[in-house]
Amino acid sequence: MLPDKDGPVIGGGQGSPEGEDPSVSLFREYLRLKTVHPDPDYDSALRFLDRIAEELELPMKKIEVCPGRVVSIMTWTGTKPTLKSVLLNSHTDVVPVYQEHWKCDAFSAMKDAEGNIFARGSQDMKCVTIQYIQAVRRLKAQGWKPTRTVHLMFVPDEEVGGHKGMETFVTHPEFQKLNIGFALDEGLANPGEAFTVFYGERNPWWITVRCPGSPGHGSRFVENTAAEKLRQVINSFLDFREKEKHRLNTSECFTLGDVTTVNMTMVKGGVAYNVIPAEMDVSFDLRIPPTVNLQEFEKQIKQWCKDAGDDVTYEFAQKHMNQNVTSTAEDDPWWSAFSTACKSLNMTLEKEIFPAATDSRFIRAVGIPAIGFSPMNRTPILLHDHNEHLNERVFLNGIGVYERLIPALTTVPASPDEA
Repeated sequence: MLPDKDGPVIGGGQGSPEGEDPSVSLFREYLRLKTVHPDPDYDSALRFLDRIAEELELPMKKIEVCPGRVVSIMTWTGTKPTLKSVLLNSHTDVVPVYQEHWKCDAFSAMKDAEGNIFARGSQDMKCVTIQYIQAVRRLKAQGWKPTRTVHLMFVPDEEVGGHKGMETFVTHPEFQKLNIGFALDEGLANPGEAFTVFYGERNPWWITVRCPGSPGHGSRFVENTAAEKLRQVINSFLDFREKEKHRLNTSECFTLGDVTTVNMTMVKGGVAYNVIPAEMDVSFDLRIPPTVNLQEFEKQIKQWCKDAGDDVTYEFAQKHMNQNVTSTAEDDPWWSAFSTACKSLNMTLEKEIFPAATDSRFIRAVGIPAIGFSPMNRTPILLHDHNEHLNERVFLNGIGVYERLIPALTTVPASPDEA
């Protein structure tokens, strides 16, 4: 590991060990900010980012997109500011923890003898935030200047759907003023030697199916009950789930992002043991690849409901229909710049559809190409997991990756519509 490991001290606020790389110390400081749902301390993150902006001598703009939800943007103006800009996006919030399952305080940023830093957000995605910042710090120290303008954007509420964050902000006039041509956002770790790159995302559909039926006494064989219809609905969804699971497990060409996942997450109904309910509801979480015809898929859901019996209906709590993907063709100028920079560092890239959902989907939905990328190889995927951690060597290597990527992306030649 890099010098120096922590002692047995656990808890927020401990000082950085002497001799520790300043970038690691900054990372651990950021991890200790409790921007955790359901009540994230966004004010502490804003104060932290204000300080960083002063250190980097970059102007900071803050836009309150919803009450109490502020998007912060540091801007490094390029030598040709009329060209489309490059966005480096990250979110400031993190998901809750079950502290009893952690080996240390989840917000202590404790570092063990192997250099693993344990904290909520260490992979998702405070590492990337600090890697952006430190890469920019290094480039500025070298006297390098970007051709295209670079925006470092820090958004709230990604972990709760982005409705009061990026989803709203992409419709804001201040977003349009950024004149973004290409964006980087979060990805996932890769346990192997390769680095995973995400060029699209599955669409999340959260659906509740309502099954009305004949009520009655629990001692009778009542016909046309809600439970009978519910069983038919559940069987239809879960039979489809098994087919998709089989496709994933039997074909080497499929990753999780290439198949539709279906999970039954809630069942509601009934008031007493001896009363047959008049209605029962079941809810599902579906994640659908961009290769699926969404209109045809919804027709299938309608048929499942019809097959279950009379008056079975459904409604969506969430229904995303954007199927935009970012080009990874070798002749695409943005992808070429990204992949060439990675190849110059001897990095192997694995291209995938992101299996869950990030703010990239809102960026792509307004026509801006976006790549999901977190430079973490030889690292277990631990986002949202107990004992989430990242090794300091992997973290530091990622700074060097962005130090190469930023110049590559900001020097992409002007397209005909920019000339």
